[in-house]
Amino acid sequence: MQNQAMQALSPKELNYIADSITNEELLIKQCAATASITHNPQIQQALNHYVRSHEQHLNTLVNALQQHQSLAPAQVQ
Repeated sequence: MQNQAMQALSPKELNYIADSITNEELLIKQCAATASITHNPQIQQALNHYVRSHEQHLNTLVNALQQHQSLAPAQVQ
């Protein structure tokens, strides 16, 4: 999608994305920490899969913010 076709995100939308980024970071840390202490290889494999999945979600959210950065207001109103 081109920048010309995008509309600026509302403050509420930006807050949702920021909250989602925080949640994804927390889930990555929790899954990684639990994977590091579990002794069951199947559970460890599942948790590592969840870490990769949450990392992809995090990257998607960060990329969305970066694409809209040029549309963001220069000052808080």
